[in-house]
Amino acid sequence: MRHTISVLVENKFGVLSRVSGLFSGRGFNIESLSVGETIDPAISLMTIVTSGDDRIVEQITKQLNKLIDIIKVTDFMEIDHVEREMVIIKVAPRKNDKADFLRIAEIFRGRIVDSGPSTFTVEITGDEKKIAAFIDMVRPFGIKEFVRTGKVAMAREGFRKPQ
Repeated sequence: MRHTISVLVENKFGVLSRVSGLFSGRGFNIESLSVGETIDPAISLMTIVTSGDDRIVEQITKQLNKLIDIIKVTDFMEIDHVEREMVIIKVAPRKNDKADFLRIAEIFRGRIVDSGPSTFTVEITGDEKKIAAFIDMVRPFGIKEFVRTGKVAMAREGFRKPQ
Protein backbone atom coordinates (compact mmCIF):
# COMPACT_ATOMS: atom_id res chain seq x y z
CA MET A 1 0.00 0.00 0.00
CA ARG A 2 1.25 3.49 -0.83
CA HIS A 3 1.79 5.96 1.97
CA THR A 4 2.41 9.69 1.80
CA ILE A 5 4.63 10.77 4.70
CA SER A 6 5.26 14.37 5.69
CA VAL A 7 8.58 15.06 7.43
CA LEU A 8 9.16 18.48 8.99
CA VAL A 9 12.92 19.01 9.27
CA GLU A 10 15.44 21.64 10.22
CA ASN A 11 16.72 23.23 7.02
CA LYS A 12 20.34 22.15 7.43
CA PHE A 13 23.06 20.66 5.28
CA GLY A 14 22.91 16.84 5.10
CA VAL A 15 19.33 16.31 6.33
CA LEU A 16 18.07 15.12 2.94
CA SER A 17 21.02 12.77 2.66
CA ARG A 18 20.32 11.25 6.09
CA VAL A 19 16.62 10.77 5.31
CA SER A 20 17.24 9.17 1.92
CA GLY A 21 20.05 7.09 3.45
CA LEU A 22 17.62 5.73 6.03
CA PHE A 23 15.35 4.49 3.24
CA SER A 24 18.08 2.98 1.07
CA GLY A 25 19.95 1.47 4.02
CA ARG A 26 16.85 -0.50 5.02
CA GLY A 27 15.80 -1.45 1.49
CA PHE A 28 12.78 0.86 1.31
CA ASN A 29 11.97 2.62 -1.93
CA ILE A 30 11.12 6.31 -2.25
CA GLU A 31 8.58 6.57 -5.06
CA SER A 32 8.54 10.36 -4.99
CA LEU A 33 10.17 13.05 -2.91
CA SER A 34 9.39 16.74 -2.73
CA VAL A 35 11.23 19.17 -0.47
CA GLY A 36 10.62 22.85 0.12
CA GLU A 37 10.94 25.65 2.60
CA THR A 38 8.06 26.43 4.93
CA ILE A 39 6.93 29.81 6.24
CA ASP A 40 9.97 29.63 8.51
CA PRO A 41 13.09 29.49 6.27
CA ALA A 42 14.90 27.50 8.98
CA ILE A 43 12.42 24.62 8.50
CA SER A 44 11.73 22.52 5.40
CA LEU A 45 8.95 20.07 4.63
CA MET A 46 9.66 16.78 2.89
CA THR A 47 6.78 14.90 1.31
CA ILE A 48 7.78 11.29 0.70
CA VAL A 49 5.70 8.64 -1.07
CA THR A 50 6.68 5.07 -0.28
CA SER A 51 5.08 1.63 -0.38
CA GLY A 52 4.71 -0.96 2.32
CA ASP A 53 2.31 -2.51 4.75
CA ASP A 54 1.42 -0.76 8.01
CA ARG A 55 4.23 -2.50 9.89
CA ILE A 56 6.89 -1.34 7.43
CA VAL A 57 5.60 2.24 7.38
CA GLU A 58 5.45 2.27 11.17
CA GLN A 59 9.10 1.16 11.21
CA ILE A 60 9.99 3.93 8.72
CA THR A 61 8.27 6.62 10.81
CA LYS A 62 9.93 5.40 14.02
CA GLN A 63 13.36 5.43 12.35
CA LEU A 64 12.73 8.90 10.91
CA ASN A 65 11.77 10.21 14.35
CA LYS A 66 15.15 9.00 15.70
CA LEU A 67 17.12 11.07 13.18
CA ILE A 68 18.65 14.33 14.32
CA ASP A 69 17.06 17.47 12.80
CA ILE A 70 13.65 15.80 12.39
CA ILE A 71 10.88 17.88 13.96
CA LYS A 72 7.72 15.94 13.11
CA VAL A 73 6.74 12.89 11.02
CA THR A 74 3.15 12.41 9.80
CA ASP A 75 1.72 9.50 7.83
CA PHE A 76 -1.16 10.98 5.85
CA MET A 77 -2.81 7.57 5.59
CA GLU A 78 -4.49 8.33 8.93
CA ILE A 79 -5.38 11.97 8.24
CA ASP A 80 -7.87 13.57 5.85
CA HIS A 81 -5.67 15.60 3.52
CA VAL A 82 -5.20 17.22 0.12
CA GLU A 83 -2.56 15.90 -2.30
CA ARG A 84 -1.36 17.53 -5.51
CA GLU A 85 1.23 16.93 -8.21
CA MET A 86 2.21 18.96 -11.22
CA VAL A 87 3.24 17.87 -14.70
CA ILE A 88 4.62 19.94 -17.54
CA ILE A 89 4.10 18.25 -20.92
CA LYS A 90 5.39 19.25 -24.32
CA VAL A 91 3.13 17.92 -27.07
CA ALA A 92 3.47 18.17 -30.85
CA PRO A 93 -0.02 17.71 -32.28
CA ARG A 94 -0.55 17.59 -36.03
CA LYS A 95 -1.94 20.79 -37.50
CA ASN A 96 -5.50 19.45 -37.74
CA ASP A 97 -5.36 18.10 -34.13
CA LYS A 98 -4.31 21.34 -32.41
CA ALA A 99 -7.86 22.46 -31.58
CA ASP A 100 -8.70 19.04 -30.10
CA PHE A 101 -5.53 19.08 -28.01
CA LEU A 102 -6.25 22.60 -26.70
CA ARG A 103 -9.84 21.57 -25.85
CA ILE A 104 -8.57 18.59 -23.80
CA ALA A 105 -6.04 20.82 -22.02
CA GLU A 106 -8.87 23.25 -21.18
CA ILE A 107 -11.10 20.44 -19.85
CA PHE A 108 -8.28 19.40 -17.50
CA ARG A 109 -7.77 23.06 -16.51
CA GLY A 110 -4.35 23.02 -18.09
CA ARG A 111 -2.41 26.17 -18.69
CA ILE A 112 -0.37 26.70 -21.83
CA VAL A 113 3.02 27.91 -20.53
CA ASP A 114 4.89 27.89 -23.84
CA SER A 115 4.21 27.35 -27.51
CA GLY A 116 6.29 27.02 -30.61
CA PRO A 117 5.62 26.49 -34.30
CA SER A 118 4.90 22.79 -33.75
CA THR A 119 4.56 22.28 -29.96
CA PHE A 120 2.52 23.32 -26.95
CA THR A 121 3.82 23.05 -23.40
CA VAL A 122 1.05 22.59 -20.84
CA GLU A 123 1.08 22.70 -17.04
CA ILE A 124 -1.45 20.53 -15.21
CA THR A 125 -1.93 20.40 -11.46
CA GLY A 126 -4.06 17.85 -9.65
CA ASP A 127 -4.16 14.53 -7.91
CA GLU A 128 -2.37 11.48 -9.23
CA LYS A 129 -5.42 10.14 -11.10
CA LYS A 130 -6.02 13.44 -12.89
CA ILE A 131 -2.39 13.67 -13.98
CA ALA A 132 -2.40 10.06 -15.24
CA ALA A 133 -5.70 10.59 -17.10
CA PHE A 134 -4.36 13.71 -18.82
CA ILE A 135 -1.17 11.94 -19.90
CA ASP A 136 -3.25 9.07 -21.33
CA MET A 137 -5.55 11.50 -23.17
CA VAL A 138 -2.75 13.46 -24.85
CA ARG A 139 -0.47 10.53 -25.64
CA PRO A 140 -2.04 10.11 -29.14
CA PHE A 141 -1.14 13.73 -29.95
CA GLY A 142 2.58 13.02 -29.63
CA ILE A 143 4.23 13.70 -26.27
CA LYS A 144 7.73 15.02 -26.92
CA GLU A 145 8.77 15.39 -23.30
CA PHE A 146 7.31 15.63 -19.82
CA VAL A 147 8.44 16.22 -16.27
CA ARG A 148 6.42 15.41 -13.19
CA THR A 149 6.82 16.64 -9.64
CA GLY A 150 6.51 14.51 -6.57
CA LYS A 151 3.43 14.78 -4.42
CA VAL A 152 2.87 17.55 -1.96
CA ALA A 153 0.26 17.09 0.75
CA MET A 154 -1.38 19.06 3.52
CA ALA A 155 -3.81 17.98 6.23
CA ARG A 156 -7.30 19.41 6.11
CA GLU A 157 -8.05 21.57 9.11
CA GLY A 158 -9.71 19.77 12.00
CA PHE A 159 -10.52 16.57 10.15
CA ARG A 160 -9.43 13.03 10.91
CA LYS A 161 -10.32 10.09 8.74
CA PRO A 162 -13.29 8.16 10.11
CA GLN A 163 -12.31 4.96 11.93
